[in-house]
Amino acid sequence: MTSDTTASPAPRPYRRIATEEAWAPPEMFDMFREILGDHPEDDPGFMSLMGYYVLNDGERPRFIRERMTDTEGVRLKDMDAAGIDHQILSLTAPGTNPLPAAQATELARLSNDQLGEIVRNRPDRFSALAAVPFSAADAGASELERAVTRLGLKGAILNSHVRDRYTDTDEFLPFYEAAEALGVPVYLHPNAPSASLFKPLHDRGLDGSMYGFGVETGLHLMRLVVSGVFERFPNLTMVVGHLGEAVPFWLNRIDYMYGKQVATGRYPHVKPLPLKPSEYIRRNVWITTSGMPWQDEVMFVRTMVGADRVMYAMDYPYQYEPSEVDLQDDLPISAEEKFEFFEGIATRVFNLEF
Repeated sequence: MTSDTTASPAPRPYRRIATEEAWAPPEMFDMFREILGDHPEDDPGFMSLMGYYVLNDGERPRFIRERMTDTEGVRLKDMDAAGIDHQILSLTAPGTNPLPAAQATELARLSNDQLGEIVRNRPDRFSALAAVPFSAADAGASELERAVTRLGLKGAILNSHVRDRYTDTDEFLPFYEAAEALGVPVYLHPNAPSASLFKPLHDRGLDGSMYGFGVETGLHLMRLVVSGVFERFPNLTMVVGHLGEAVPFWLNRIDYMYGKQVATGRYPHVKPLPLKPSEYIRRNVWITTSGMPWQDEVMFVRTMVGADRVMYAMDYPYQYEPSEVDLQDDLPISAEEKFEFFEGIATRVFNLEF
């Protein structure tokens, strides 16, 4: 009698927590279909982004829509196939941002209620970030508080510009004040370029995730830095995907040129800050690898901002590539660092409980 000596694979000593994973309620697609049908010319970036994913019936839009609204069927199968233990869900771009206050509030509350239920039903597999009606009178602060304190959501998703306005101006300060007071992170996520940025990018098909998303979101992050938002809210936590939207690759030049601008008074309307831009990035910003799994780039960003500020994300379902998980599993880092990369940092930043 022979025995089967085939050993089962050793369990991983960490959970793979994917931190930038898109979700949407079916009602959002219905709302956007109506908007796109009535006023397609009002927001060219919105039309380019959601016109493709909402109105188009090609293979990729159907793939995305099927997975976007699902949490119990194909999404779990995809997670298991890729070895993803836990997803942090957030309302996909552009979320509430193109909507006036009443519609934005309606979509945010509906989304957060559904996300709260998803998390209660499957706390082992899902956590979630709150959708926020940034166009509301309090910039969504009250809805963020409701979602965190009553529904158990773990932070906020900020899908970049709000009706072509960036969130470094006074009207959005109540939101940041609430996020800091609640002790929850804000995830700054790409959107289609604002109206003033859209045309030169779209002319060459560059407005989407290939390039335009990074340009637009990197700009937003730098506006927050130099406007003094992080100086005003020193304990605010911001998370930025796609390896920091290229900002870490520019940090030394940003610091150098910022110092020259301050010294010469080139922009009298921009108030100088007591810290270098890189110091705010390294103090207030955490970075995920969503859509950027390549080892050289990941290791470089860890060097630039600190290994304790870079964590894993997949960017599901927009970039569902199980092979990329293995690529990051093979990062040339220690077992302790790998635990932090996949589980430890995310657990602390998003205050996850398992």
